[in-house]
Order: sequence, then structure tokens, then C-alpha cells
Amino acid sequence: MRALLSVYDKTGLVELARGLVELGWDLVASGGTATALEEAGLTVIPVERLTDSPEMLGGRVKTLHPALHGAILANRADPDHVAQLDDLGITPIDLVVCNLYPFLARPSIETIDVGGPTMVRAAAKNHASVGVVVAPADYDGVLEELRARGGRLGDETRRRLARAAFAHTAAYDGAIATWLDPPGSVLAPTVHVSLERAGELRYGENPHQEGARYRVMGGSPSFWDGVRQHGGMEMSYLNFADADAAWRLLHELGEAPAAVIVKHANPCGVAVAGDIAAAYERAFECDSMSAFGGIVALNRPVDDALAEEMVANPKADIVIAPGFSAGALERFAAKKKNTRLLEAGPPPAEGRHLRPLGPGDWLVQAPYRFAAGRAEWRVVSQVQPTPEQWDDIELAWKVCAYVKSNAIVLAANGMAVGIGAGQQNRVDPGELAVRKAAGRAKGGAAASDAFFPFRDGLDMVAAAGVTAVIEPGGSMRDDEVIAAADEHGLALVFTGERQFRH
Repeated sequence: MRALLSVYDKTGLVELARGLVELGWDLVASGGTATALEEAGLTVIPVERLTDSPEMLGGRVKTLHPALHGAILANRADPDHVAQLDDLGITPIDLVVCNLYPFLARPSIETIDVGGPTMVRAAAKNHASVGVVVAPADYDGVLEELRARGGRLGDETRRRLARAAFAHTAAYDGAIATWLDPPGSVLAPTVHVSLERAGELRYGENPHQEGARYRVMGGSPSFWDGVRQHGGMEMSYLNFADADAAWRLLHELGEAPAAVIVKHANPCGVAVAGDIAAAYERAFECDSMSAFGGIVALNRPVDDALAEEMVANPKADIVIAPGFSAGALERFAAKKKNTRLLEAGPPPAEGRHLRPLGPGDWLVQAPYRFAAGRAEWRVVSQVQPTPEQWDDIELAWKVCAYVKSNAIVLAANGMAVGIGAGQQNRVDPGELAVRKAAGRAKGGAAASDAFFPFRDGLDMVAAAGVTAVIEPGGSMRDDEVIAAADEHGLALVFTGERQFRH
């Protein structure tokens, strides 16, 4: 039996090679792989001996040769293939161990591998006869099976390894194609996304749906790989989606202590304050009924005192924060053992958004971002916002961007006091927000994720005591809405950008 080893990542290489030699295998290797094995005291057949051709072009060409690929690709069940190998004096290769130049870590022309993918694909195509291993994590299992089966891998294993090999080269080629896109390109001619399963979920959106978390294949560890869970049940599909939404909104709110509570993809509590305990308390007060079973995000570590307060409140499914004191962990374990405590760093910037439209179509867009800020906004009313109103205006606008459309958000004194979400018209979310505010919006601000098509929306929030409104503008009836603002003595700000979320 003969194995070809040609790897960039030499993790576990010598141990695998020794195991193969103990099973009576011959080793063929190229370049740095051969050197590493020889330095470990193993006997190696250099690739050049099989090809009768030296490496050339600085190592760009060393394994691209019929003698090597014939040894890999020959169909052992075809007598003509076997006869040709005999005539040419070619010994079949039964195992190919290969990983590729580190393009994903160091993208450049020189890290685009050619010979490696060619060998991997050849072995994977001929997996009926040849095993192919691209991941060091598979070395131990391969050796164990070879020992148990007299030096041959089972059909199921060879098929599994071949699938992993094709997935590996597909992700590699996709990364290269993406690298060749114009800088900053979102809507490229083709989009290449290769994902690997990172973990099973308790279930999908509903218990009868299977679900798993995937990450980009072959890349650096993802953000969620680095999130540490302290106790609680396993995460489900919606747990991840809601926690991600809460964490991202939280990090839009600046450096002051802040808290966000999300329920079913919508914020139901948001506040900034002088300390994190006050921020949490005020966020919880926004809509304490909806906060039950929600996701709480905090931008300060949870200490013992805050944990004591949190375990006394109705259940939070998840608390995500930069850290937890030992006492906080003990309190949750004792009184809220099912609550998932997630310790996380800042969220990464979002990439392009993809949404399926069935089995063969996708929508692709750039991620949402706040395209405009206060410097680009226009005050269109006679009344100018006060500094205090500007704070509530900005808070309401940021929260509104994370609320499903149609959306109206009321904020006062650094906290959201009323959130109306997901309605088919612009009046209903206003009514919901006003009802939930229950008189707390007086002197505060209102945000609408799209323009008011009629003045009735502005009249409604004005009746709730709001003194400043922010909206995109752009309606055919903007003049009527501006006139209504002046009639009510409101400050009215146009952002020039809509922020629908669906």
C-alpha cells in the first residue's frame, strides 16, 4: 500500500506517517513534507523519483505529472487501467493526504494552490479505490480504521472523506473568486458561500424543525465560536437570532452604560443610564410584560448585585454581556438555572445579507447601516431640538432601525418608553407605541422608520406628549406633516434615509 503526503499544515503529520509505516505502507512525499518526514527519521520516496522530473518554477510545478496522477486516478476495477499502470511501471497510490497553501489566511497570488487541489480532486473522484484526507482532525480516525480493517478504509469512510475533500476545494476556490471581486463589491457577478456546521441547535424556529449553526468554511473562528456560554440550556435557532439582534443594537448606543431587551426579533426595552443597573432597570420598565422570556444584552459585566436584581425579575431566556462575576454565575445557577449566560466581545461588522426565495433563488443586499448622522439630518420645523431632545431623537432613531416595519418608537430621558412593531400600516404601530408608553412619552421623541404618509401619525404622537419627531421625509404630503409639527410646536427632523426591516 502506498500513501502520498503533501501538506502545508503539518499538524499531526509525523504521527500519521509513523502509523502508516507501522502498517506496512510506503510513503511518497514532496517538498517540505518530505523534508519534515525525513527529519523525523522516516523513509520517504520523493515525488521526483516517481515523476523523473525535478521541481520547477520555484515549486509551482512538482506534482502535476501523469506518473503521479495516473497512480491516483486509475480505476482498480478496470483491467485496462491496471494493465496500463503495469506497462508504465506505475505503482497505485491508495491514500492521498493533502492540505493546501494558506490562501484563506494570507490571500495572494503565491498562496493560490494548484497542484494540491488537483491531487485532492483526483483522489476524491477515485474514492472507490483511494482514500483522501484534507483535515488533520481526521488523521486519528483514519489510522484507527486502517488498523481495524487490515489496511483498507471502508466504503462509507472513503465516500465521507471524498465529500469533505470536494467541499474543501469548493470553499478554497470560492474564497479565491471572492478575493478577485472589485474592492467593496457586494453585488458581484457570482456569490460564493461555503459553510461548515459549527454546532447543533436544540431545534429551528419551532421544535419540529431541525436546526444548526454554520460558519464560513476554512476561515478564522467566527464571532459566535468565541462566545462563552455559562450554564443554561442549549441554544435554539431563535435564541441565536434574537441574541445577535440585541447585541448589535446594544453596540449602536455608544459608550454609556446601556441595556437592550429583545423579544421575537424586536426590541422591547432599551435604555442608557449612569450605571448598568439603572440601565437594566429602565430597559425592563419599558415593557416588563414583553421582557418575560426575552434576551437581555448589557454592555457592562454583570456583578453580584445586578445578578441579584435580575434573578428576582421574570425569567430572561438569555443574558449576554462582556462578563459575569463568580457571584453572579452562582446566583443564576441557584435561581435561574435554565437561563443561558453568554459572555461575548464586540460584534463584528455585518457582511452581505442573503435571503432565500425558494430552492434556487436568493436576494442579496449590502448590510444595513446608518447612512446619515446628525450632520446630514435636516430640521424642517420652526422649532429647533434642544440638546436633551437630540439625545432622545438619536436613541429613538437607533432603536427604530432594529424594529420590524412598520415601526414607531417613543423615547424619553434616555430610554425607550413605547415600541410599536410589525404592523401593515403606519397608524397601528403608533397606537401601540403610545399605549405602551402609558404617559411616559411627555417631553420625549418619536421615530418612524419611514415617512408619515399623512399627518395623522404625527398628530397621534403629539397627543402623547412627544415634543420632537424624527422620520425620513420624502412623502408627497411632507408639507402637511411639517405644518402639523409647527402647529403642535414640535421639532421635526428629516433623515433622508428609510430604515425598513423585514
